[in-house]
Amino acid sequence: MAARTAGARLDERWRGILSVHARTMCEIDRVLHPHGLGASDFEVLDLLVTEGPEDGAQCRVQNLVGRVHLSQSALSRLIARLEKDGLVERSMCAEDRRGVYVALTRRGRDLHSQVLPLQRAALARMLGDDEGALP
Repeated sequence: MAARTAGARLDERWRGILSVHARTMCEIDRVLHPHGLGASDFEVLDLLVTEGPEDGAQCRVQNLVGRVHLSQSALSRLIARLEKDGLVERSMCAEDRRGVYVALTRRGRDLHSQVLPLQRAALARMLGDDEGALP
C-alpha cells in the first residue's frame, strides 16, 4: 500500500507541474498577444538572444530543437512565421546543405527587448520569486 501512496503522490505532483506549466503558458500568451507573439515565439526569440547576443549571430535550427518544447516540424513552421514577420532571417549552412541557420533581425531583437519585461513579470506572477513555488 505504501508504494501506491508514493505513486499517487508522484502522480499528484506531476499533474501539479503540468497545471502550473499550462497556466503559465496561457498567461505569457495573454500578455504577449498584443505584440503579435505567443509564448513559443518568445521562447525562440529569447534563445536566439541567448545564443547570439551580438547582432548578426546565427544559430543552427537543430540546436534549438532540443531546447523548445516543439517538434522539429512545428519549430520550422514557427521560424517561418517569425521570418515572414521580419523578426528572424534563415540561411543555409554552407558545410551541411541540410542545416539551416537562423538569426534575429534588428526588428526581432528590438521586439524581444520590448516584451522581455512583460514575459518576466508573467513568470514572476505565475511562479513566484522563489523556486519553492513549484509543486
